[in-house]
Amino acid sequence: MQKPRLWTLFTTMLSISSFTFGGGFVIVSLMKRKLVDDLHWLTEDEMLDMTALAQSAPGAIAVNAAILAGRRAAGIPGLITAVLGTIIPPVVIISLISLIYNQFCENEWVKAALCGMQCGVAAVIADVVAGLGGKVLRGGDWLNIALMTVAFLCACFLRVNVIFIILGAALVGAARAILAAKGGPRT
Repeated sequence: MQKPRLWTLFTTMLSISSFTFGGGFVIVSLMKRKLVDDLHWLTEDEMLDMTALAQSAPGAIAVNAAILAGRRAAGIPGLITAVLGTIIPPVVIISLISLIYNQFCENEWVKAALCGMQCGVAAVIADVVAGLGGKVLRGGDWLNIALMTVAFLCACFLRVNVIFIILGAALVGAARAILAAKGGPRT
C-alpha cells in the first residue's frame, strides 16, 4: 500500500480522535465527512454499513469503525494505521488526566466546559442521525424504514435494551438475506 495513503489515514484518524468528545457517534460523523466526502475512500452506503457493524460489535464504536474504515481504505496496514491513530489520543489524554485527577475533577471551569461540550455532542449526534436516517428514508425500502422506526420507538419510549434491538435487527437482516439467497421475494 502507498505510504502517503497510510500517512493520510493515520493523520486523519489521529486528528479526528484528538478533537472528538462525546463518544463513538461523534467520531463516526467526522470519519464520514473526511473519508466519504473529502477523500472519497468510502461511499455513503459503505459508511452506513460500517457504522451499523461498528455499533453491533463488542468494544468501542470509534475503534470498531476505525478497524472497518482502515481495512477498506488500505487493507490490513490501513486497519493497523487507523486503529493506532484512533487510540493514541485518548490513551495520552487519559494518562495525563490521571496525573492531575483530583484538581481536574473539582475545577468549576472544567465542569462548565464539559457541560457545554455536551450540547455540541448532542448536535453532532443529531446530525449523524438525520444524515444516516435520511439516507434510509430516501432509499424507500419499507422494511428498513419500519426497522429504523421500531428500533427508535423501542429504545426511546419502551426503554428496551439496545442489545435486544441490535439482535432483533440482526435476525431480520439474516432472514432477509436467507430469503434473497433462496430467490424469494425481496421485501
